[in-house]
Amino acid sequence: MAVTDEAIEKIKAMIVGGELGPGDRLPPEKELSERLGLSRNSMREAVKALEVIRVLDVRRGDGTYVTSLEPHLLLEAISFVVDLHDDDSLLELFAVRRMLESQATGLAASNASAQEAESLLAEVASVDPDVVTIDDLVAHDIRFHGEIVRLTGNGYLASLVDGLSSQTVRARVWRGVTEQGAVERTLSEHRGIAEAIAQRDSALASSLATAHIAGVERWLRQAATA
Repeated sequence: MAVTDEAIEKIKAMIVGGELGPGDRLPPEKELSERLGLSRNSMREAVKALEVIRVLDVRRGDGTYVTSLEPHLLLEAISFVVDLHDDDSLLELFAVRRMLESQATGLAASNASAQEAESLLAEVASVDPDVVTIDDLVAHDIRFHGEIVRLTGNGYLASLVDGLSSQTVRARVWRGVTEQGAVERTLSEHRGIAEAIAQRDSALASSLATAHIAGVERWLRQAATA
């Protein structure tokens, strides 16, 4: 194991073991490197790496702290990685999203209150297909699917799904969708999903979400081979 990797593992062990918790300040670099039996250079590189993935927060002139370790922070890098991939790779990512989001939508149907379901329906109704722009559609798509995964009550699931379909990916998809009726069809599918959630029909909601995302996959596949 590389020395920097060893340092990362030892800091992780301190967090997993409860010696350090969210918001805690790490001991000074010299003290920590001596305690763990590692050089200050390897310790410094480990801290940099853990800062990049949002496990640690280096505050200049103050010290290094463990972050809140909230799911949205720890899984933030997924969106960055997803944005770098081409359409062929996006097909694989959408397949993963389809599996996760279909289950998330079914769970949302079980959890949603009448008021939350009504809010989801209102979100769909707020979009006018005759005047909506690409940016408007991207914003709506983020709000709609984000609210659904939030209703699962599972922060890690919500962050994973959100990361697999970032704003950049959504914009790429919408700018490429040129077939007639795509906007109306998408809003109709969103409405169907929202109505299934309002009816607390988990099986229907899950099936509709699967079909909805599969439709985007199908378009991406066609675009990639065109």
